[in-house]
Order: sequence, then structure tokens, then C-alpha cells
Amino acid sequence: MIRRLRRAGIFAAVAALAALAPTLGDAAVVPFLAVASLAFFGIRDGEWFETLALPGDREEERLYGFVAFSVAAAGLALFASLPRAPLPYQAFAAAALAVGGGRLGRALVARRSTDEFSLVAGYVGVGTLAALVGQVAVLLQVEMLGADGGLSLGGSLPAPSTDLVGVSSSLTTGLPDLVFFASVAALTAALVRSLVFDRDAHITMILVAFAVWGFVALDPTVTVPLIVFGLGVTVALGYISFALGTASVPGMLTGVLSALLAVVLGGVGWFLTLMAFYAVGGLASKYRFDEKADRGVAQENEGARGTGNVLANSAVALVALLGYAATPHLSVPATPFAFAFAGATATAMADTLSSEIGGLFDGPRLVTTLRRVEPGTDGAITWQGELAGLAGAGLVGGLAAFGMPVGGPVVGGGVVVLAGVAGMTADSVLGASIEGDRVGNQVVNFLATLSGAAVAVVLGVALA
Repeated sequence: MIRRLRRAGIFAAVAALAALAPTLGDAAVVPFLAVASLAFFGIRDGEWFETLALPGDREEERLYGFVAFSVAAAGLALFASLPRAPLPYQAFAAAALAVGGGRLGRALVARRSTDEFSLVAGYVGVGTLAALVGQVAVLLQVEMLGADGGLSLGGSLPAPSTDLVGVSSSLTTGLPDLVFFASVAALTAALVRSLVFDRDAHITMILVAFAVWGFVALDPTVTVPLIVFGLGVTVALGYISFALGTASVPGMLTGVLSALLAVVLGGVGWFLTLMAFYAVGGLASKYRFDEKADRGVAQENEGARGTGNVLANSAVALVALLGYAATPHLSVPATPFAFAFAGATATAMADTLSSEIGGLFDGPRLVTTLRRVEPGTDGAITWQGELAGLAGAGLVGGLAAFGMPVGGPVVGGGVVVLAGVAGMTADSVLGASIEGDRVGNQVVNFLATLSGAAVAVVLGVALA
């Protein structure tokens, strides 16, 4: 346990070098390459090797995991320090420290608890704090060195500035943005970590850096009440979903990250629309679960939805959300993206309720032929399930009509409901026609939500 904590501390110390990148400039790559060279050529055994070795390193007698992490950091440092570099120092520091700090936070919690939620909370909490400190350090250096457009420029820096009051005021004003970027970095890092091996921290850091870069480029308007509400509510709901068993740890992280993006990039109405699906859909999966398990129609993994399931139902909506957030930079209308988000979410809600409620009733019929089939058959429907799906689409349509830019409550809400029913029907047809060994349920869910989004956009534009 002590070795694990020491290892995490060393990873965090190496990651902290990213915060010095603006001052080091073109030389920012040097300390990371020096650490990688020392670890690869100079540490082959002994206490240092045993401390830094990750799973698989001992068999190969090389510190490949630690070296890969240092080399990846060197690559990001080089990318950020090039003249007119597109990768912000801010994104580099946030990614490196979210991963390094997250590992340290998890190791600290592991000394007292083995509960997975506590371990993940330690990772995200310390990772967020470390990423925030790293961004502040970067921006202080950029401002003091006089870089123009400090939030997003790397490369060479002009003459120093001594306006400490101005620097402090700038950081205070931008603090909600920094907290948002830090939270996104830590949540993304924790999510990726839950999907890869422990020695793949380099992959995690690279993916997080590019994710943060994208959100920095979007330049969202983040206020103190918005970020407080977003973090407080999403974390609370994430814990509840995990405690109730409606989501696995990766599924919980995916849901929390998605909900945070919805409230910050879209607004409270977008958040409530998405959370309605997560909450109602999750509870529907647990409803009379034992009975559904006996009938062979229950959600796998004891009803706890994982990352694949969450993304299959939410990916189209999240892409629409990001498109909506990018419209000010692209000079394109925002309403179609709102309809796409609402239509995809209504489809996911309708399909989930149709499956979870309809699976409890006898006499299902195949949607393509209407002949009776066994419960659990792909593409089978019941009138009770269809009615539940219509109610789910109606709930999302109502929330979207009053909380999102989809028009009035009658036309806008009606379009979303129709899109949800159309997407639910598309899911049943796809299930009956293509779902099987080669095409899984998650692919079908994705295609169905894409269909619902398309229907919503076409109808919304036509009736606008």
C-alpha cells in the first residue's frame, strides 16, 4: 500500500511539471524526456523499480507504464510549445494534473477504504483540485509573461507584465470556467481509467488533453450559480444512481459528465430533459427486476447500466449539445441542434420504457409481422409497452417545450413526442430485422436515437 501511494505521488510530481510549461517554453519537453530516459535506462531493479512498476512491468523488467506516461507528457508539451500551437498550455496542465492528481487521490482513499465509489470520488475530487491549480499556475505565468490571449496560446511569450491586480481580477472572473474545465478533465480521466488498464495512464492523459482543448475552444459562459448547481446536483444524482444499482461506476461517471455538460453548455432545461431519461429510465430498469429476470427480459448486469449502454442512448444527444454550444462560432442556427437533442432523448426514453414495461406482459408481437413471439424476442412489442413509451416521449416533449429552444409548448413539444415515437418504432424494426450476433442492442439503440433526432430536426425545421 505504501509503495502504491509513493508511486502515485511520483506520477503526480511528474504531471505537475506541466504547470511550468509556459515559463519553460520550447524547453518544456526536456524534463519529461529526462524522466523517461532515467526510468527506461537507469532503473531496472531495486526499490525504485518496485515502487514505480505497474502491472506487467516486472515480467518485462522495464518501467514501460511510467515511461509511456512521461513520453506522452513530453509529446503534449511539444505540441503545446510550438509556435502558434493549437493545444493550449491550459489543456495540457489540466489533463496531466487531473490524471496525476487523480491517481494520488485514489491511492490516498485506498489506505482507508476499498469501496469503489469512494475510490472514484477520491480520484475525481483530487484530480479536479489538481487540474484547477494547474490551470491557475499556467494562466498566472501566461499573464505575467504577457502572452496575448492567454487562455489558448502556447509557444513563445512576449515581455513580462507586472499588473498583479489585473492578473488577479482576470483569474477571479474566469474561475467558474476553470472549475468547469477541471471537472471535465477529472471526470473524463476517471471514466477513461475505468475502461483501460492501470498502465495506460498515457492514453488517458492524451484523451483528456484533447477533450479539455475542445471545451476551451467552445469558450462557454459559465457562472458561479451554474457551476455550483451543475456539480452539486449531478454528483448527488450520480451517487444515487450508483447506490440504487441503476448504473455501474463507468455508467455513473458517463452520466455525471453528460449531465454536467448539459447544464453548462445548454442550460437547466437541457439538463432536466436529459436527467429525466437517466432517472426514469434507470428506475424502470429496476422496476420488478426479478420478475423480468425470470422472463428473460431483464437488463444485464443486475439492471446497472454501463458506459456502453449510456452512450448508445445518449451519444447523439451529446453531439447535438456540443453542436449547439458551437453555433456562436460557426454562425449556424441553433434550433436544429435543440430539436436533435430533444428528439434523441425522447427516443431513448420511449424505447427504454417500452422495453422495461412491455417486457412484463404476455402476448408480445413482432413489429414487422404482428405474429406472436416469445417475450424477449428482438423487435417484439406489446400495447402496454407502446403506451409506456408514448408516455415517456410525452414527458421529454413537455420538458423540452418549456425548457429548450424548440418552439411553443404545442408545436415544439408535439414534434419531440412524434420524434420519440418514431425513434422507438425504428428501434423495434431494427431489432426485428438486423439485431443479432453481428449487430448488438447498443448499435440498434444508437441508430434509433439517430432516427429520432433526424425526425425531430426535419419536422421542427418544416414547421418553424
